[in-house]
Amino acid sequence: MGKNGYLPLFETKPAGGLVFFRSYAASIFIGICFICFHRVSYFPVTERWVWVGMFVAELWFSFYFFITVIVKWNPVFRSTFKDRLSSRFEEEELPGVDIFVCTADPRLEPPTMVVSTVLSVMAYDYPPHKLSVYLSDDGCSDLTFYALLEASRFAQLWLPFCRKLKVEPTSPEAYFQTTPEPVDDVFMANEWLIIKKSYEDMKNRIESITSLGKVPAYRRKEHNGFDEWDFVLSPHHHPSILQILIDGRDPNAIDIEGKALPTLVYLAREKRPQIHHNFKAGALNALIRVSSKVSNAPFILNVDCDMFSNNSKAIRDALCFFLDEGNGHEIAYVQYPQAFDNLTENEIYGSLRVLMKLELAGFDGNGGPCYVGTGCVHRRESLSGMKYSEELAVELKAMKYDKKIIGSASFNEEDCKALASCTYEENTPWGKEKGVKYESLVEDVLTGMSIQSKGWRSVFFNPQREAFLGMGPTTLLDTLVQHKRWGEGELQILLSKHCPFVYGRPNMPLKLQLSYCIYNLWAPNCFATLYYVFVPSFCLFRGISLFPKISSSWGIPYLYVIFVHRVHSLVEYVWLGGTVRGWLNEQRMWMFKRTTSYLFAAIDHMLKLFGFSKSAFAITGKVADDDVHRRYEQEIMEFGTWSPMFTVLATLALFNLLGLIAVVTNNVAIGDARMKIFDVFGFQILLCYVLVFINLPIYQGMFFRKDSGKMPASVTLQSVAFALLASTLTIY
Repeated sequence: MGKNGYLPLFETKPAGGLVFFRSYAASIFIGICFICFHRVSYFPVTERWVWVGMFVAELWFSFYFFITVIVKWNPVFRSTFKDRLSSRFEEEELPGVDIFVCTADPRLEPPTMVVSTVLSVMAYDYPPHKLSVYLSDDGCSDLTFYALLEASRFAQLWLPFCRKLKVEPTSPEAYFQTTPEPVDDVFMANEWLIIKKSYEDMKNRIESITSLGKVPAYRRKEHNGFDEWDFVLSPHHHPSILQILIDGRDPNAIDIEGKALPTLVYLAREKRPQIHHNFKAGALNALIRVSSKVSNAPFILNVDCDMFSNNSKAIRDALCFFLDEGNGHEIAYVQYPQAFDNLTENEIYGSLRVLMKLELAGFDGNGGPCYVGTGCVHRRESLSGMKYSEELAVELKAMKYDKKIIGSASFNEEDCKALASCTYEENTPWGKEKGVKYESLVEDVLTGMSIQSKGWRSVFFNPQREAFLGMGPTTLLDTLVQHKRWGEGELQILLSKHCPFVYGRPNMPLKLQLSYCIYNLWAPNCFATLYYVFVPSFCLFRGISLFPKISSSWGIPYLYVIFVHRVHSLVEYVWLGGTVRGWLNEQRMWMFKRTTSYLFAAIDHMLKLFGFSKSAFAITGKVADDDVHRRYEQEIMEFGTWSPMFTVLATLALFNLLGLIAVVTNNVAIGDARMKIFDVFGFQILLCYVLVFINLPIYQGMFFRKDSGKMPASVTLQSVAFALLASTLTIY
């Protein structure tokens, strides 16, 4: 029983198996102490700087391990009681929810995908007149507007169909791809086929017009909103466009069963070439302001355009936290994990499995998860910059949610355009103290930290049925570029006034401030990793030993830490639903990202600090040609284009291969002394073998593949030249 005699709407349970994890962490810590003692005690007379470098790299890895232990020390998992929510609140007493969907480029984010996401969130198991869906189109494309217009018509068929069949997922694209035609009920089978044909007809119309690149004149006559594009000079130079395609408070806005439809709004905020538009953060802030005049719902769900709803109860789940009488008033946002619908069985480019399923639960146990930019339900007050206080808590507890905005939403269209103008935010706290923050490439993480620093709590919730499914990158370069942006944004936070140890005081507990470092330190991780990838092979060429002899007892701590740490990582990954091959791919991508994405992130940020470059927001492509998609499904790594990241990867891979070849050749040449060499250089040789194994897809792409996804010849030639030059200089 909760406070005031109410049963709580959610419960919190600690993760199981914490005794084993903490015992493992303690044993690794002891092993690290022995390694440090060895490094200090056996300081070499010659080549001391190489030895010092190894010691510093190992100290860094130890420090980062300490951070990960803090994150995973006390993860918590939550469950909700939606039946109690339903019994406590009538439909009219439930709060309104505004849903923000963001898109930016119809070439990279196809309109058919965007509207399938929009339809999925319109079909939530929630009173439709309480929902308002906003599509922010930062590409200002009439193609996207046309697709949304088509979706507004199809919604009249789709929403009743979802209610009748209790459809999951509510994305028509995902549903018809994964759900077979019903065979037990002839009537339902006929209706299923009718709805499927209606969807395919709509999809074909959208794709046909998208392929043309413009909306034909006869289609433009279908809605007056197309007239707005007469004033659009380019996607980066146009006035605000605001169109309310469905006004949920209009009694005529109904589906084929006579039930109300959710409000549906299209927004393309004003852009001018000389005014910085602040990427996705600017789009979200425009939506916050416009929605406050149109629907002004107390809660806001934001999703990326590729992140469709996979669980129609997700809003009710989130409200179990916000409306809980005991603790709901202090919760600012409920963060769902990101999950992906297009991952291969063994996740060739890795995944966010551990981050989303375990690390965010660890954040929650330490004070609250970070905001990850999508799949998050916010309280409007906290997102608008309000600080948590006892006075505000009293107001929130007493708040009634059955209020209605008087008048028609359409009445506000022209008035709201000014709120989306590119000059509205000048000399205002928007982007600084209000709304989504502008001072980082990872605006989501900074915004969540800002909310927590104002006294609010946040909650991580991972329901049994995943709330959202999106699309992960399908090429290696897309993955590396995405992580470069994330790594650079996290480093921006660490080296700014928003550093969690400064920004988070006094409202964020120290363990939560430390938890943020697991991501803030992504970019600095590159230096220790590069040292460990390059220097041991370099020293093999020169006959310098960096580790204890295999026969020495001092080798035991190294073996223990390496072996047990990796075994724990494997068990953790498989426990979270992954495969053994998936874990191997994760280790490969871990090294690739640290030696390229985070290296370039660190370099770029340093250049920005000295004024040599500016921030740019890279959109990850959601479409791929047939050959690329086929190779992705077959789990064949995609190269195909030149990139300096590929040059770094290939050069390091070749350098380690040459080092291994040199050792093997030397062993064959001297015969009887091979065991002695292995005893002295065993750890370095094993490390070299592991690195060569990890880089097998690189060698295949450079020398053995003939398809268009192979490593470009220019990258291969450059890498061979660099690796040979480095090997020659090493020897001489």
